[in-house]
Amino acid sequence: MHTGAYMAILEKIFEGARERKARVVFPEREEPRVAEAVEFMTGKGLIEPVDLADPTQAHVDALVEARGMKEAIARRMLQKPLFRAAAMVAAGEADLMVAGAEAPTRRVIEAASIVIGLEDGVSTASSFFLMVFPDGREMLWGDCAVNVAPDAAQLAAIAQTTARSANALLGEARPALLSFSTGSSGTGDSVEIVREAAEICGFAGPVQADAALNASIAARKGLSDAGDANVLIFPDLDAGNIAYKLAQELAGAQAIGPILQGFRRPVCDLSRGASADDIIASTLVSAAMGA
Repeated sequence: MHTGAYMAILEKIFEGARERKARVVFPEREEPRVAEAVEFMTGKGLIEPVDLADPTQAHVDALVEARGMKEAIARRMLQKPLFRAAAMVAAGEADLMVAGAEAPTRRVIEAASIVIGLEDGVSTASSFFLMVFPDGREMLWGDCAVNVAPDAAQLAAIAQTTARSANALLGEARPALLSFSTGSSGTGDSVEIVREAAEICGFAGPVQADAALNASIAARKGLSDAGDANVLIFPDLDAGNIAYKLAQELAGAQAIGPILQGFRRPVCDLSRGASADDIIASTLVSAAMGA
């Protein structure tokens, strides 16, 4: 059952979507769940669906000029629907590509990375979940779906990109890089990775989850820059994936995503188990990233 808080943020997202009416290309549009989601969003005036085009010279040029690719290789790539949809985004014919109901995440990321490319200054693609709790709290959690064991530079990049996503979606980012240790209280390879990442990006960390969320606990642990985080950065995929699923099952949280981030233009990767409702929510949140 969807909570009131979840419905409130969805309504906010819907209102923004109606104003933007993003042009969205769905390379898997014939898949029944995707078709249902597209029909709903179109009927409500939330998006403008764009048909998957046949390869054009503009798509070839987008790959040759922007990506430095040979024309013959570009033409071969454009025979694949994922690459063609990404080329439409790169060429400005669509604002967002939504895929993954049938294709695995690695294929969606591959097409987006090759054709659209990463934002300037971003070294790795990543993801976040928009977490909505029954008490109304809204948070971004990353990376819970893509990077298995990021090094310090990658973790810092994930934190910086997720903070930008939080600014776009929540209006403000208060990030914390999580660990089993707060400050200098513990040691170990994983703590050092988080500590180095925090130094690179300038965010709070390493910090335990309770200190990241509770100002009085943060104060007792000697932290002046923690206690009110709305962006949680997990040290690895194990921690992030376990945490968001526990929050769903034990705290009644709603998790929208995973939402890809770090690309020059918005890209949405769907879970292959996503429902039509999941596809609607993920599409509209991803569209908001390009607002």
